[in-house]
Amino acid sequence: MSLEHKTDVVVVGGGFSGLAAAYELAKQGIGVTVLEAESELGGLASAFEVGGEKLDRFYHHWFTNDQHIMELIKELGQGERISINPTNTGMYYANNFFKLSTPWDLLNFTPLSFFDRIRLGLLALRARRVKHWAALENKTAAEWLRELGGEKVYQVVWEPLLKGKFGPVAEQISAVWFWNKLKLRGGSRGKGGEERLAYYKGGFIALAETLAAQIRQLGGKIVTDVRVTSVRPVGDSWSISTCRGDVSAQQVIVTTALPLAAEMVEDWASPEYAARLRRIQYLANVCLVLEMKHSLSSTYWLNVNDPDFPFVGLIEHTNFESTASYGGRHIVYLSKYLPHTDALYAMGASELYKYALPYLQRMFPDFDPDWVIKAHLWKARWSQPVVEKKYSELIAGLQSPRPGFHLCSMAQIYPEDRGTNYAVREGRALGRSIAKQFGEGVN
Repeated sequence: MSLEHKTDVVVVGGGFSGLAAAYELAKQGIGVTVLEAESELGGLASAFEVGGEKLDRFYHHWFTNDQHIMELIKELGQGERISINPTNTGMYYANNFFKLSTPWDLLNFTPLSFFDRIRLGLLALRARRVKHWAALENKTAAEWLRELGGEKVYQVVWEPLLKGKFGPVAEQISAVWFWNKLKLRGGSRGKGGEERLAYYKGGFIALAETLAAQIRQLGGKIVTDVRVTSVRPVGDSWSISTCRGDVSAQQVIVTTALPLAAEMVEDWASPEYAARLRRIQYLANVCLVLEMKHSLSSTYWLNVNDPDFPFVGLIEHTNFESTASYGGRHIVYLSKYLPHTDALYAMGASELYKYALPYLQRMFPDFDPDWVIKAHLWKARWSQPVVEKKYSELIAGLQSPRPGFHLCSMAQIYPEDRGTNYAVREGRALGRSIAKQFGEGVN
């Protein structure tokens, strides 16, 4: 079926930033068409079915201080679908499990001396007091964390997490990226110091679908299974070429990874601009999702500080969201960030499960493979931008050299890190800005 038509604005990408921008435009009566390459909306928040319920392909939660997503949910009249619960956080280190959910847990963290436990606790407090993140741009996370907590704290707690998350580029990661993570987690706690997180009943995809329905009700169009191959200027308008024909628009928003955006604009962009788009590095992600008959532990989020274990985190989702939502099944995510050239990225679900099995058995001696009902594998090529030192200079000036072309990518979310909360913030801000231009008669 041909897609050819004209509209005011085309949004390339049906993730949360694209949907949020389209929502703001549609509210103002501006014609908008969202083009999504996959069969389902949501981007990294897409889902699959388990026990009759949609489950996120990649684990998700919100912090209680994620105000932008909370405001949108309430605006859509879906506030009752937010569930906020305390969670258990832990660490696997030296073949032992340690709880790290409260200040008391920290004081009982025996891999560190009492003095270093105090330094670890003070590190988080000192990090939260940083008001001007630009002062950290010239430091790597490794340098900054050593300064704040000392070498022992860094070796036991932070270095394994950095290397587990970023692998070969761990030493390049900016202190700004880590500062924001500490700030977010520190601001999402209850009165007793316990971490409290939020989830959306029905999975994040349910919110994406609710937002999409509102866009359609307001007159916007959303088309899935349509891949954009190029975006090029034609006079005062833009021609968006897809696998199903061309769409003409006065303005266009591209929300994909920046290297993909570079491919779309290479016919007209300067070599310098295209190189800038390709400059940001990205890590891929593999996420093995296990449907299980039994729970592995009582911990929701387990950081794996064992360099021999191939996954940086083990997230037991049903220690946060009830098993009743998934037909009584226990849901476990095993996540790993890695270069897309890594051998693990090429594995299929059964192959990666067999690879992971001996590690699970070592970590949980009572674990029985018969507990596993089914193993799913999801992959994301453009999962995590590599936030280096002086990252603001790498992404500065990404406004298009031609009027009417806009970027709204997760790689541009800074000093915060990617996530649906900030995707919604950036998408809505851009949508409002473009709507204002239409109101002023500016293309």
